[in-house]
Amino acid sequence: MKQSDQIIRPARFELSPRQRLAWLRLYRSDNVGPATFRDLINHCGSAETALEMVPHMASRAGRKRAIRVASLQEAEDELAAMEKYGAKLIGIGEPGYPALLRYTDIAPPLITVLGNPEVMTKPTISIVGARNASMAGINMARQLAEKLGAADRIIVSGLARGIDKAAHEATVETGTVAVLAGGINMPYPSENIALCDQIAQSGNGCVITEMPFGREPRSQDFPRRNRIIAGMSLGLIVVEAAQRSGSLITARLAAEYGRTVFAVPGSPLDPRSFGTNNLIREGATLITSAADVLEGLESMNNTPRDPTPRQKGLFEDVDEMTLPPDDDSRQQVISLLSPSPIPIDDLIAHTELKPAQIALIILELDLAGRIERHPGNKVSLIEGFV
Repeated sequence: MKQSDQIIRPARFELSPRQRLAWLRLYRSDNVGPATFRDLINHCGSAETALEMVPHMASRAGRKRAIRVASLQEAEDELAAMEKYGAKLIGIGEPGYPALLRYTDIAPPLITVLGNPEVMTKPTISIVGARNASMAGINMARQLAEKLGAADRIIVSGLARGIDKAAHEATVETGTVAVLAGGINMPYPSENIALCDQIAQSGNGCVITEMPFGREPRSQDFPRRNRIIAGMSLGLIVVEAAQRSGSLITARLAAEYGRTVFAVPGSPLDPRSFGTNNLIREGATLITSAADVLEGLESMNNTPRDPTPRQKGLFEDVDEMTLPPDDDSRQQVISLLSPSPIPIDDLIAHTELKPAQIALIILELDLAGRIERHPGNKVSLIEGFV
C-alpha cells in the first residue's frame, strides 16, 4: 500500500499532480462519498487502483447497471475550470485543509477553496440560524460575529439569507468562511453573490465547497454543507431556529462531533425561537453575548468536548490471509440490514464473518447503491436499488 496515498497520515503532505487527478476522479464517481472514498483507498492502496476495481466491486454486490466512473478528461477539465476561476483544490491533510474538519468521520477528501485558505488555520466558530430571521435575531448575529471577530475568531456559516448573511457581513474584515452547497462558482442565493465575491477577495476570508465545479445546489446538498459547518469549529452558535429546521440538524451534528452547541434564547411566542429554546432545554449552552461564547470555549482548553476521533478505515490492520466473502456471506449481511441504521460492529459481532469480510461487503453494497451510511459508523438498507 502506498504510504503517500493513505487517508490516515501526518497532518501535512502534498498530493502529486497525478494523485490529485486520481483522487478527483474517484470522488466524482457514482456512490463514492467521504467514507467510501476512505475505505477504497485503505482497501485498494491508491485511488488509481480503486478506480480500476470500483465497477467489479459494485457488480459483485448486485448492481445491474454499470457504475459511472469519472474519466480522466472530466477530472482534467474540472481542475482547469476551477483554476481558471481562481480556486484551488485541497486534499485532506494538505496545507489549508480545515484541521478540525479533518478529524471527523465525514471529512470530504477534497474541497475547493476560493480566497485565502490560511484563515481556516485560525480558531473558528460557526454561526447558523433562520433564513427568515427577525430584525432582533439579525442584530444579535451581527453583534456576536463582530465581537468574536474582534477576538481573533474566524466565523463560519453557510451564506444563506438571514442569520448566515448577517454573520458573514459583520466579519468580512476580520475573517469569515462561507460554505457552499453547490459548486464554487454557484453561490446561493443569488442575492448573496456580491457578498460571496467580497469574502473571497477580502484577503481575510474564503469560500469553500466539496461539490463539483458548475454544480447548482440541490435540496439534498444542503445537509452535506451543514455537516461541514458543524465539523469545522470548536463551537456552533444557533440564533433563531424553528422546531424543524436545517439549523437544528447542524446543531445535532455538531454535538455528535463533540463540539459545544451554543443557543440564543428567544420569545416563547415566536416560532423562530422554538428550536433554540428547545436546544437549551436539551443541554445547549445558553448565551446572550460573545463573552459567554469565549468563556465556554476557554473552559474546553481549545479542544472539542468528548472529541470524536477521526473514524479509522475499515481495512486497517486486517489479516491478509482473510478469505474474501462469498455470495452466501453477502446475502447473510443483507438479510440483517433494514431501513433502520445499525452499527457495523453489531454485524461483526452477530455473524461469524471476519471484520475485513464485513468491511468489504459494506463497501461493495455502498458502491452498488444498496446502503446508506450514517454518523457513528452505522449503515441502513436502501430499497429499490438499480
